[in-house]
Amino acid sequence: MFNKNKYQICRNIISKELANFLFNYLRMKKQTFYSLKRLNINNKLLGFDGDEQAPGSYSCYSDIAMETLLAATNETLEKKTKLKLSPTYTYTRLYKNGDILKKHKDRFSCEISGTLNLGGDMWPIYLENTKGKEIKVELNAGDALLYSGTILPHWRKPFEGYMCGQVFLHYNNKATKGWDKNLYDDRPHLGFPFKRETTVKKLHVFIQTILFIRKKIKNLLIQT
Repeated sequence: MFNKNKYQICRNIISKELANFLFNYLRMKKQTFYSLKRLNINNKLLGFDGDEQAPGSYSCYSDIAMETLLAATNETLEKKTKLKLSPTYTYTRLYKNGDILKKHKDRFSCEISGTLNLGGDMWPIYLENTKGKEIKVELNAGDALLYSGTILPHWRKPFEGYMCGQVFLHYNNKATKGWDKNLYDDRPHLGFPFKRETTVKKLHVFIQTILFIRKKIKNLLIQT
């Protein structure tokens, strides 16, 4: 079914108990993120406050619990899609009332994607299939929609509920050229919080900052 339609609805990928655990875990992580933010402590490892696709929605890249889930569901999703999959990364959001997900296609690391409902209020996701028809999909906690993120446009209309938790599980198809050069979304392993390019840039900024501080201290010592 997946190879024909480029999407597939999969019920009960994980148990409702596990989905509920992850939903509450995510809510606590969000609470901690905003508590630290109010103290002017901005820890991006705990998440961030929205992105281009869903402004204002609490989001996390490569949360370790979700990355563990990504690896654990790999075999199940291979059986569902009949594809050999290489896990790339996870992205998690807690949506609130009034949030939207803009209509978009995904980048290469999201070639094969699954949006997995963790809990909260029902919020349909929409796809545009290969014939241009709008498809509405409703998921219960533990259900997932698998889709070709680079081919099918997908979006959500304004959220009318209170809260909804979703984790996006992203994979490359091992039959696609270039998958082996994009392992783990260009990271050393699952769970790592940055892409290699980002890591190098952050390290460069850190070194430049240290050198700047060292120079300032040296100048102060000379003046005294």
